[in-house]
Amino acid sequence: MKQSRPSDLSEEELGFRIRGPVRWLLPSVLGSIGVKAVLSGIFGAYADKRELQSSLPADFYQHGTDELWFDFVADLGDGFDATYSVASLLAAPELEPVDGLRLPRASLLVMGGDEVYPAGSSTAYEDRTKGPYGAALPDPVDPPTLFALPGNHDWYDGLTAFLRVFAQQRAVGGWKTEQGRSYFAIELPQHWWLVAIDTQFGGYIDAPQLAYFRAALAGMQAGDGVILCTPTPAWVHAGAGEDTHEYDTIRFFDREIIQPLGGVTRVMLSGDSHHYVRYAERDGSGQRITSGGGGAFLSATHLLPASLTLPPKVSRVADVNEVATFDKVASYPTARESARLAKGIYKLPFRNPGFWGLTAGLQTVLAVLVQFGLADSPHGIFAEMAAWTPAFFGVVFTIFAGVLFARFGLKRSGLAAGVAGFLHSLAHLALMVAWAAVLYRLSQSAADWITVLVTLVLTPVVVGFIDAELVAAYLLIAGRFGFNVNELFAGQSIEDYKGFLRLHISRNGDLTIYPLKVPKVCHNWKAAPDAPPETPWLIPTRGTLHTSLIEPPISVPRKRNPTTAVL
Repeated sequence: MKQSRPSDLSEEELGFRIRGPVRWLLPSVLGSIGVKAVLSGIFGAYADKRELQSSLPADFYQHGTDELWFDFVADLGDGFDATYSVASLLAAPELEPVDGLRLPRASLLVMGGDEVYPAGSSTAYEDRTKGPYGAALPDPVDPPTLFALPGNHDWYDGLTAFLRVFAQQRAVGGWKTEQGRSYFAIELPQHWWLVAIDTQFGGYIDAPQLAYFRAALAGMQAGDGVILCTPTPAWVHAGAGEDTHEYDTIRFFDREIIQPLGGVTRVMLSGDSHHYVRYAERDGSGQRITSGGGGAFLSATHLLPASLTLPPKVSRVADVNEVATFDKVASYPTARESARLAKGIYKLPFRNPGFWGLTAGLQTVLAVLVQFGLADSPHGIFAEMAAWTPAFFGVVFTIFAGVLFARFGLKRSGLAAGVAGFLHSLAHLALMVAWAAVLYRLSQSAADWITVLVTLVLTPVVVGFIDAELVAAYLLIAGRFGFNVNELFAGQSIEDYKGFLRLHISRNGDLTIYPLKVPKVCHNWKAAPDAPPETPWLIPTRGTLHTSLIEPPISVPRKRNPTTAVL
């Protein structure tokens, strides 16, 4: 029995709770995600859900006959406004992004990873993914099909909730699901294939997954084009001289499975980084595209490398005969706009009030402890040491936290992380000591109640705020050197600058990619109880959602130039 259309935005009417965007620097979020990441890594090493999936259906899929329209969206399931704005456009019967160009609704939707934030759970999927997508496309006449590839946030519960949502043939609103595992292969029209591999946590491909793809791609013929979906844009990390392990895994899969069957990987798609960037093969037509604008906070683009040499020289599976250069052709937002947005980190205390509360609490506690340490003690040296011990541990904790914070978002050497973290800690310690000295002088000349009042009121409100802004200043400065760039943008939770890809395989076999942007998401919705059954439950209170092309459509021929490199 289908749910009746809601008359308002209440949880009782919608069947799910409207959630705000995740505030990533809240202490509770940082703590819970850290614990889940550690646990998922530990248990994943001993009970890999991918290996356990060998008992699940290993079906093969085919979509489209002569031609096909399909969508790619990734990094969704965060705040309702951004996720639902994108979902509404995906569900629209037709889009007209520019110059009268009409793009019909896709009959196939591929979610490219991180379908929920901050971590996978039944409640999170219901509120942040299934609910918004179900409201966007409640009852279509011709239901499209949905496939989903898990990202690291889907893996934080060991993939349990993900498999229940996407791998049991249960509908997600008006989208029907077919897949039986966390990876899949779809035969598309005109000798194209869409292959989605699950390489999370460990960056290797398990034996059951390899066996599945050998069987699923058995019908591939020489010259067939492959669209390869991966959980992360490993080509960017490898080409920038960072981690090459995951890219080596992709190359292994291409050599082990795709190339022996005669297939050619023409396009690689990924999310994980919450922006759009396209790298095009120099002297060729291969494409490497990151499109992670489905709903999560915006990621930076201004520090992306201008070109990628793939495979890099440090690759363990490098071949000098297969080296190619990929140039950055377009990004959204642009590098200039991204650099401008980075400066908005000064809003950190307001965007993450819980983080302000954390710095307020720590500064208050440390100020009180240092006050005890500075106070005269009538009980000799041992009493002085006892008074200073809490303050000492506070200093040690501050330094440790600063170094850990730097290493958390840094992909360079441990020494660089340690230096950055230590300098960051010194700024906090200087603020702490300076304020403690002010309080100590005040205690020598003012009444005790005044000192107590100033300590307990001004410390959390004023000094806590300054301390939070110190973190913001650190992130802004560190970001210029490539440190903690993810945290620089996560602390702002920017909801605009969203997007997705609409792809078309024509009757002549060419693939056209339409990169679409959603510059502004809607924040004010109203119910439409009397609208037709197939239309979205909620519509903007005023105006309509707009989308346009990030760059001109990208044409990819099915067959590559034989003189160019593959990966």
